[in-house]
Amino acid sequence: MLAYTYPLADLFGTMLGIFVFLIWFWLLVIIFGDIFRSHDMSGGVKALWVLFVIILPFLGILVYLIARGGKMHERAEQAAKQQQEAFDSYVKQTAGGASNVDQLSKLADLKQSGAITDAEFEAQKAKLLS
Repeated sequence: MLAYTYPLADLFGTMLGIFVFLIWFWLLVIIFGDIFRSHDMSGGVKALWVLFVIILPFLGILVYLIARGGKMHERAEQAAKQQQEAFDSYVKQTAGGASNVDQLSKLADLKQSGAITDAEFEAQKAKLLS
């Protein structure tokens, strides 16, 4: 009974419409993220891009992808790298990694016990202090 009131072509059209809407929404989120991630644009230019994308959404997304789409991946990669470095720094800090002073005292103990030579001690000390 449902097949007679809602033909298969209409079902495919509805599915296509939902798919296009999801892609458009995904692009909208990605573009807003890229606009606010960009350090090479001033606040006024960012505001103009946001207004353009909000007022004329389909045209705004298309123009943004043509004008600035080539560097979007580079900006996303740079942001991910900065986040990874911040995370690594946080993990090292909270894991209670040995400080340089602790490591130097361990090196001095190894040198004093004769486990390492003076040259090895100086090389490791220089590496820690650099």
